[in-house]
Amino acid sequence: MNGENLALCEKVVLPSYVRQGAQARRGHELLVRHLLEQGKCPEEGWSESTIELFLSELAIMDSNNFLGNCGVGEREGRVASSLVARRHYRLIHGIGRSGDIAAIQPKAAGSSLLNKLTNSLVLDILKMAGVRSVSSCFVVPMATGMSLTLCFLTLRQRRPKAQYIIWPRIDQKSCFKSMVTAGFEPVVVENVLEGDELRTDLEAVERRIEELGAENVLCVHSTTSCFAPRVPDRLEELAVICAKHDIPHIVNNAYGVQSSKCMHLIEQGARVGRIDAFVQSLDKNFMVPVGGAIIAGFNESFIQEISRIYPGRASASPSLDLLITLLTLGASGYRKLLKERKELYTHLAEELKQLAEAHGERLLHTPHNPISLAMSLGCLQAKYPGTVTQLGSMLFTRQVSGARVVPLGTKQVVSGHTFKGFMSHSEGYPCPYLNAASAIGITRGDVTLCIRRLDKCLKSLKKEAVVEEYGGPGRGASGTKHSGEPWLTGGEEVPFLHGESVLGTLLSVKVLRCEGTKV
Repeated sequence: MNGENLALCEKVVLPSYVRQGAQARRGHELLVRHLLEQGKCPEEGWSESTIELFLSELAIMDSNNFLGNCGVGEREGRVASSLVARRHYRLIHGIGRSGDIAAIQPKAAGSSLLNKLTNSLVLDILKMAGVRSVSSCFVVPMATGMSLTLCFLTLRQRRPKAQYIIWPRIDQKSCFKSMVTAGFEPVVVENVLEGDELRTDLEAVERRIEELGAENVLCVHSTTSCFAPRVPDRLEELAVICAKHDIPHIVNNAYGVQSSKCMHLIEQGARVGRIDAFVQSLDKNFMVPVGGAIIAGFNESFIQEISRIYPGRASASPSLDLLITLLTLGASGYRKLLKERKELYTHLAEELKQLAEAHGERLLHTPHNPISLAMSLGCLQAKYPGTVTQLGSMLFTRQVSGARVVPLGTKQVVSGHTFKGFMSHSEGYPCPYLNAASAIGITRGDVTLCIRRLDKCLKSLKKEAVVEEYGGPGRGASGTKHSGEPWLTGGEEVPFLHGESVLGTLLSVKVLRCEGTKV
């Protein structure tokens, strides 16, 4: 309320009460003032009431919420469902204009302000997370794959003769399809095995540039965040190669904002060489619904060029979700999440290592991957063939989501290209394995439940394999039916029990397969 309305309120309610209420409101307004003045993520998070008050003020500035507004155009922010209107806080007009996703809309001052503020807060967060020299960024209402495509299409304007994108292999379909969708031919560079880690083959990258001709290469498309045993690309070295050959460099930083290591690689790459843009997902880094990404870079004019190539207006939902989230967490809240994630990475590694050793496996040594871990499944495959492929589905049905089981020898055709050993980032990785990741928002309880259920699944698989080998429950080693009497195998007396008891017994002793002799 303004001063006049507050004065009128004093005629209805005791003036001291009105002044107290006005002071409380000024507390909300002071937070908004600091946000508008500084354009940075507030150190401490806001309350829901402050956020809702702020969003309501923004919505009132859009034409669809003007009292007495008369709309006669084809796009007037009309919404049939009041539920939908409330879901979007009546911010209906979206962001940008037909010629630029970052442009201000005459009909939507509030939505435009929301867009500008969100981009400003995100820039602050990227600097806080480790890329201090980033100069510009914007939120785009597309996931990482299509956002990468937008970057490649922008580079087409600068390098019209180029037709190839050099891409150190990472087995994730969307980043491969982003290049094909943009109309370019991906040049897949296989990784090299160093210990357990799959790392960038720098010599092969430079060799391919020389073979194809630098003028025919649109860019190098590298990756930071990835599934172990693949580790982040050697960004500094790749950035130097790109600068040497005057080739653009686009980085897929899908869930790298949460990792200080990934962000440091980007910062260093830009310092010693060339990085034109890096792209990151909103949902993976900020815990908001899927559907948005951040395109950022070190040259403001190039980032603006990308924003201008986006056709038409865009949904404001990703920007709105992100703004609400950042105002709720505050900079301190986000730093706390980053700290907890890193601590739980160490905890997950320790727990997974112990579990692996208990089952005759090992935690693969991938120190250059700061988010994802991998546990070998080689012994499981060798002793119980066929069980590796069952493990992933068993975990999923037991509500362990995100764990990836990678068998050997899988082939996959993606946009016409055949990947051998798909999901393992290599044509011939030495062993099958299981992935688990410590991503932002993970809790100690998640780790505990995952390890417990994985342990049960591994034990269950082994039990089922032993039962199958010995003819199933209620059968002897020869497959002949027994009635519960003890039976001899290889000179050892083993009491025959039904159900899981016999399975545990068979697992606890070495049993030589033979016909079995009744006592």
